[in-house]
Amino acid sequence: MTLLITVFAAVIATLVWYSRRDNDMQFGFLSLMFWGASIMWFVDAIFEYVELGAEYFTPAAEDMINDAFLGLCVVALGLVIWMVRLMISDPRGKLRATLTRTK
Repeated sequence: MTLLITVFAAVIATLVWYSRRDNDMQFGFLSLMFWGASIMWFVDAIFEYVELGAEYFTPAAEDMINDAFLGLCVVALGLVIWMVRLMISDPRGKLRATLTRTK
């Protein structure tokens, strides 16, 4: 489930990055993070398959729920990292304008 969730997030981020011509929101960085996580989970799945064999394809319901929760946490952490990087770089200058505005 972790692999599936991160691949979906990577595909969505890549489609958003590809559909937007301007790169001010840094969707390329977001898609690279998710593709990196997908590769990590793919390697993990290969090693788990080598260890478990055919049992890999019949996981328990509890294991699937734990894996789904872990996948959602990974996607949420990736989004938080992306948002922090976006706020630091402030590509449109809105954060700087808000902080320096005087009343």
